[in-house]
Amino acid sequence: MPLHQITYGDYIIPYQINPDPKRSARIAIHVDPDGSVTVDAPPEFDPATVHIAVQKRARWVVGHVGEALTRFAHVRPREYVSGEQVIYLGRRYVLKVIPTNEKPRPVRLKGNRLEVETRSDDPDDIKGRVRAWYRVKARDYFVKRITSAAGQLPWIDDVPQFRLMEMAKQWGSCSPDGYIVLNPHLIKAPRECIEYVILHELAHLKHHDHGAEFWMLVDRHYPQWQKAKTELDTLVEVLMVE
Repeated sequence: MPLHQITYGDYIIPYQINPDPKRSARIAIHVDPDGSVTVDAPPEFDPATVHIAVQKRARWVVGHVGEALTRFAHVRPREYVSGEQVIYLGRRYVLKVIPTNEKPRPVRLKGNRLEVETRSDDPDDIKGRVRAWYRVKARDYFVKRITSAAGQLPWIDDVPQFRLMEMAKQWGSCSPDGYIVLNPHLIKAPRECIEYVILHELAHLKHHDHGAEFWMLVDRHYPQWQKAKTELDTLVEVLMVE
């Protein structure tokens, strides 16, 4: 999608237009955790019409972009050295890098430590081992939770297919043919946040949009979803960083 931009004082804010067939009269502006801006608009709206509508809310957009960038300012890429913190299922552990001349043992949790054996002091090697460990843990945990949830939801007859895929701005998705995709970084989140995301995607097997009926369904089966979603939104910068 091509980038457009608005101005507000000394600020120039780029944004993308996403034609949304479900919208008929108004736009919806979304500021993502990384500060990027997307505008959902009725397909018949031309860019000039969208620009006028976004420019009217320029102050709101600038404020929310600023908040997002401020939250990101303290988040630094990991160096993958002993003493750093890693997160798993909402708990923080201390990374322990263990040099070895033998074949490295699999990454493992031991007490409050995540132990990573390596023949190399190359951070990329350690990062690769930690990433692989996260993916295995995510696959196993998500399969269990999807299977459990699917067995309790009346609109699901068979456990849907599932796969992992890293996504920059989504925790999960559900394809029209019922294929569930989850972001492996989600395994770092607290359990209740994972429960919310899984239910959210499974609810799309009944309602493919985010209309009122969809949210009523989510609320009926997970009344605490708003608290879990809020917590997940506040953690997104920390959970996504590598």
